Amino acid sequence: MLTNTYLDALRTIHDRLKDTDINWVITGSVGFVLQGIDVAVHDIDLQTDREGAYDIERIFANYILRPVQFSSTDSIRSHFGAFELNGIKVEIMGDIQKRLDDQSWEAPPDLNKLKCWIERDGMRLPVLSLAYEYQAYLKLGRLEKAALLEKHLVHPVQNPGDAQHQQRDNE
Repeated sequence: MLTNTYLDALRTIHDRLKDTDINWVITGSVGFVLQGIDVAVHDIDLQTDREGAYDIERIFANYILRPVQFSSTDSIRSHFGAFELNGIKVEIMGDIQKRLDDQSWEAPPDLNKLKCWIERDGMRLPVLSLAYEYQAYLKLGRLEKAALLEKHLVHPVQNPGDAQHQQRDNE
């Protein structure tokens, strides 16, 4: 469930980004809740491309906690930063890549192929498809989260690019 504080933060994000050319989506727990999955929410995660990460940073310059910069771990890398709205931490991830079994890095996802739209409280919000999220959590070895997401998929996932056709209608 999203509290009014989270909804207010989402409204601010929505209102500032809706008329831009930034290709962005809501991912993580808030994206799951918006799609009907009951999980705890601790922050808001935004995924975009490299350019979008720096554009979002500029739009929310007065709220920055961590400036966007390239960041990498053993399993994931992106142009990462964070800001805060009304006490809610918002993380920005641009051109996110996951390490593959052969130790190479996968290409950043094409968000246009993975984006689904959710209508909530007068906002049209872009979220990552549950099928893509499921695959991403599998790649990261987060099997418990992947299993939770799998329960909400209508069909077994074969092509995450067709994910919007595989989800249940949870609006």
